[in-house]
Amino acid sequence: MDERERGDFSEIPILDVSALYGGDQEAIRATAATLRRHLETIGFLYVVGHPIPRADVEAVREASKRFFALPEEEKLKLKIDRNFRGYLPFAGSTIVTSSVATVSKPNQSESIFFMHEVGEDDPRALAEKPLQGPNQWPDESLDGFRQTIERYVDEMGTLARKMVGAIALSLGLPAGRLDRYFEQPTTFLRLLHYPTQPQEEGLFGSAPHTDYGFITLLAQDDVGGLEVKNKAGEWVPAPPVSDSFVMNVGDILARWSNDQFVSTPHRVINRSGRERYSQPFFFDPSMDEVIEALPVCVPAGAKPKYEPVLYGDYLMERIDKNYHYRKKKAAEAASA
Repeated sequence: MDERERGDFSEIPILDVSALYGGDQEAIRATAATLRRHLETIGFLYVVGHPIPRADVEAVREASKRFFALPEEEKLKLKIDRNFRGYLPFAGSTIVTSSVATVSKPNQSESIFFMHEVGEDDPRALAEKPLQGPNQWPDESLDGFRQTIERYVDEMGTLARKMVGAIALSLGLPAGRLDRYFEQPTTFLRLLHYPTQPQEEGLFGSAPHTDYGFITLLAQDDVGGLEVKNKAGEWVPAPPVSDSFVMNVGDILARWSNDQFVSTPHRVINRSGRERYSQPFFFDPSMDEVIEALPVCVPAGAKPKYEPVLYGDYLMERIDKNYHYRKKKAAEAASA
């Protein structure tokens, strides 16, 4: 058994997914088989060979820099709302639900969230379902901002759906077996700004954690700072790789696969002396979908490791515990 099979990896593997955009079924199955090995043993990989233009990735990064350079009072006009869309000020979250660390200090970052767009007249918004409403957008002073973000979200959604199909194939299922869970996907594009941080015990740009959802596709700049924890307890750097996205398994995919795929802890520490910008895209099932272990992932005669869960309930529990503004609203409601 080699080091990657044990999970004691020392680097993050690279997977060319160009076959997923073609019609060669043998090449698609081979890509899915390699993907399975990476998801079972490491839970992280670099995705290359996608058709998303570098210019579109960099345009989002430049838009992010322009937004975070605004005066604080301008950013606060878009302060994050009850639908989890908008600006989260610096140190606005603490990952208290982390299963891999005891976290007491807030993340050293500021961010802005854009989720799947839900119009005010959409039945989900009218029914006031959790996390269902329109995004908040900067005014015309950031020319072209919304168009840049929406183009990128559309491209990332296409890539994410290709990965959903590859994951299904990797498990021996038809490529479209999981598609119905993503008919109205829960998506987040989070633009993050990490100032360089001081040396301080327990202080992180992003504290050790696992992601909540299905998969994450991250574009990072050239500053670095992302680290992934292997089974030996070592933190392995995930340095920038040109024209790649860092993909990782989230907790809901780990549950869905009955822990066949690993949701691996990771963190961000920015002591580079430079500002760091990243843009993770989270692609998750519909809030109304029930997630239970896929039968193909449960050995004969065994019981699934986890009870079925409504994805929306699972997600809201974590958001409500980790984001300071939601704790404050809950406290206000309780005292009213």
